[in-house]
Amino acid sequence: MIKGTLVSESLRVGAEIAGVVDLTLLRIKRIAVTNASPDQPTRWTLIDFEAPDAAADALATAFAAALDRPGWYVDFQTITDKYVVFAGRVFRYARGDASGRAEAQAYALELGVPAAQIDWPE
Repeated sequence: MIKGTLVSESLRVGAEIAGVVDLTLLRIKRIAVTNASPDQPTRWTLIDFEAPDAAADALATAFAAALDRPGWYVDFQTITDKYVVFAGRVFRYARGDASGRAEAQAYALELGVPAAQIDWPE
């Protein structure tokens, strides 16, 4: 089962996530952020979701098309793989693969994602 969290403010204006089979909303939570980059708001709405593992590629594609630039991302994992998705780019690596994680982290830093935000769970 896919488990992940989306920051609603990371979506482009007009973007839509639709057509992902059995995508389930688990929780919506509002938080204050102390490590926001200059182009990010200081309050975020977190959306926890789950979906069947078979929907992982479709979900990654949908997020890649919907996320705003420059440095927003969404991450989620299946039982075996980790997905880190940016606007127009998807990183997929085996959970626990240090080199796959490092590649996604390096890309995040190139986009200006604050180091403190590059803390996705494996």
